[in-house]
Amino acid sequence: MEYSMIKEASQYIEEKLKNKPVIGLVLGSGLGVLADEIQNPVVIPYNEIPHFPESTVSGHKGQLVVGELEGKQVLAMQGRFHFYEGYTMQQVTFPIRVMKELGITSLIVTNAAGGINESFNPGDLMIITDQINNMGTSPLIGPNDEQMGARFPDMSSAFDKAYIENALMAANDLGLQVQKGVYVGNTGPAYETPAEIRMLRTWGGDAVGMSTVPEVMVANHANMRVLGISCISNMAAGILDQPLTHDEVIDTTNKVKQDFLQFVKKIVQTLSF
Repeated sequence: MEYSMIKEASQYIEEKLKNKPVIGLVLGSGLGVLADEIQNPVVIPYNEIPHFPESTVSGHKGQLVVGELEGKQVLAMQGRFHFYEGYTMQQVTFPIRVMKELGITSLIVTNAAGGINESFNPGDLMIITDQINNMGTSPLIGPNDEQMGARFPDMSSAFDKAYIENALMAANDLGLQVQKGVYVGNTGPAYETPAEIRMLRTWGGDAVGMSTVPEVMVANHANMRVLGISCISNMAAGILDQPLTHDEVIDTTNKVKQDFLQFVKKIVQTLSF
């Protein structure tokens, strides 16, 4: 993805804003409701932004919402892009590059995920402590532009340890039980087989989904601090012996939206840079 395209998209967004956002939010399936909490919002549909892809998945509205949340200026993606939609990894992660160009250095990524860890329950919120890239490719493949990041970025602390501690304290303050665990990124769009879930469990995976991993890689490449939160929307294949559907994902995220809203708002309120 050429730097000129990133610049063009960021300039278009910047011209519409009164204040500079400091936190980026990526809102996953069924979790876009958080953007409705943003005050004095500037709403920009993706199809108006130069070089932005369009979101094609139900539960993803397909717009940027920029404004104030808990006293902080935020830029929220109400819907994200996925590799399985046919986009390149560079297109999937283009908004993260644009956020960095806008001056955002803190990123909160959220997703709906299948629970691999059998001690989890649908509706649990999981703070992501680490990730496994099982997508077979990387958004960093190709020529490296040094002004965007190092050729070989360090991923040993892909999720910021201080932000994880901050999130745990926020959950404690709210009396909210949260899980911690490793997120596995698969390409999708088919859900995993029971055999694949058993394999991912032996790898150390606690939850599995079809997003987030490329965004986190690019954010680390761009030297951004990242916090990740999964909503465990269902138990992964073979655990409960029932078919998996996207409707179940949306139903579960709707049921836990109050906890999710409280949690992320508290994190934003208490986050230091």
